[in-house]
Amino acid sequence: MITLYMSTSSASSRKARAWLNKYHLSFKEKNVFKELSKEDVLHLLSLTENGTEDILSTRSQSFKQLKNKLNEDLSLSKIVDLITQNPGLLKRPIIADDHRMQVGYNEEDIRQFLPRDIRRAELIEAQRIADAA
Repeated sequence: MITLYMSTSSASSRKARAWLNKYHLSFKEKNVFKELSKEDVLHLLSLTENGTEDILSTRSQSFKQLKNKLNEDLSLSKIVDLITQNPGLLKRPIIADDHRMQVGYNEEDIRQFLPRDIRRAELIEAQRIADAA
């Protein structure tokens, strides 16, 4: 099941939701400011290649306020607690399932969540249009 971690104030989050709805993909929506759990943060971290660097928004007010604390040598549990207590630290949207994660809204990269048969059909259609031109 796809989970969309978002905030309603984020235009990129709203675009991601619209894209998922456009393709009729089943997904669970979680507002990071209301529904973020420690398990969610651990799951997201398990999907990263570069740890917190992949999911933390260094431009956010939360990050700027907690920068000194984040620069300390924190244990995993302390980092998870810090993110859970300060969800503004997260980039938004984050789209994830059991094996994949997309941070931010990128129309090309988000296609990884489409079923293979839909991606294949769209590729065939694009090739047909290109051949006709």
